[in-house]
Amino acid sequence: MLVWTRRGRAVVLAVFGIVVAVVFVAPIATVVAAALAGHWTGPLPSDLGFANFDRALSGEAAASLSVSLQTALLAGLFSLILGTWAALASAAAPAWLRRVTDAVFHLPVAVPSVAIGLGVLITFNERPLLLGGTKWIVILAHTVLVLAYAFSGVSAALDRLDPGYRQAAESLGAGPVLVLRRITLPLLLPALGAAAGLAIALSMGELGATIMVYPATWKTLPVTIFATTDRGAVFDAAASTTLLVLVTLIALVILGRLKGRAALR
Repeated sequence: MLVWTRRGRAVVLAVFGIVVAVVFVAPIATVVAAALAGHWTGPLPSDLGFANFDRALSGEAAASLSVSLQTALLAGLFSLILGTWAALASAAAPAWLRRVTDAVFHLPVAVPSVAIGLGVLITFNERPLLLGGTKWIVILAHTVLVLAYAFSGVSAALDRLDPGYRQAAESLGAGPVLVLRRITLPLLLPALGAAAGLAIALSMGELGATIMVYPATWKTLPVTIFATTDRGAVFDAAASTTLLVLVTLIALVILGRLKGRAALR
């Protein structure tokens, strides 16, 4: 908008394209190329094939992919329920309490995820809150980390809702539960879908807190990728990373379609 000449716009677009290609496209393309490579001793990979993907779709990597997907779906569901409940309660609270609630829910974003993982490990590693060594401590850590995004998305959508819908329903005799079920939640469906998609995407790639709390029986794919890379099996790690990206994108596309249908309704 600040560039008026055709040549100037072309230059700006060219610079923007170069930045996007270098910062975003090149790293992902390199990972995909490494996933297909049998050897990479020169400037380009050689012996291209799907052998790395065959190994990534079997054994530990395949099990870890299933664990990541289950963890992301459960953490996304829990964070969506808790975040929606908190956003609805905060919307009806005094201004000072809304500020406190907002600060509390965004606290996990302001500190390193490793700190969240350590806090969860210490808190839930003794009775009566003993979750250490179970899958639930991983799901809990992911829920804590993505809860802020679900809360923020729903809170922003609530602020944009026209209060006239709720007031009209109340004037016709509808109670709070009916207004919530028939008016507020249906209007929030697009925001709920977006919040769920963001929560799932963040959970699928989470490593810092997970590596602090995961048991051997519930290892997510990012942890497996980290361990595989640490052993020097870079091509296998690249194949697992590519699968992680693909599964995350498929989940987001499905949620996006559901969100689009909800918006049309």
